[in-house]
Amino acid sequence: MKNAPKTKMMDMTCVVCPIGCHLKVTVDENGNFLSVTGNRCPRGEAYAKEEITDPKRVLPTSVKVIGGELPLTSVRTEKAIPKRLIFSAMKVIKSIQVNAPVKRGQIILENILDTGVNVIATRTVKKQNGK
Repeated sequence: MKNAPKTKMMDMTCVVCPIGCHLKVTVDENGNFLSVTGNRCPRGEAYAKEEITDPKRVLPTSVKVIGGELPLTSVRTEKAIPKRLIFSAMKVIKSIQVNAPVKRGQIILENILDTGVNVIATRTVKKQNGK
């Protein structure tokens, strides 16, 4: 009898919707996605596969504001970016500053690291003189 391929089971909770399905994911010996059970919808399977092959996260942080009522404005990526790029993205974001005023929803940085994802302000910061 031939040696069966080695597999590993992983437990995770789907975060796509509020149900929070408990997923059991099977990967091969190299960590490649094989299958998932426990998902109540196809989105759970897609989430598990992405989480195994190329996990993504929304990146929240802050950016320095010049001439503002506050020294920083909170920012985040509009969509999730690959987790493997988080530290590089933080390095880029740390190097920038914006002039007040800053409006919530304003694009602070376009297409970070060629991901097609913008970094946007999540807080309004007025100029020091109140405008």
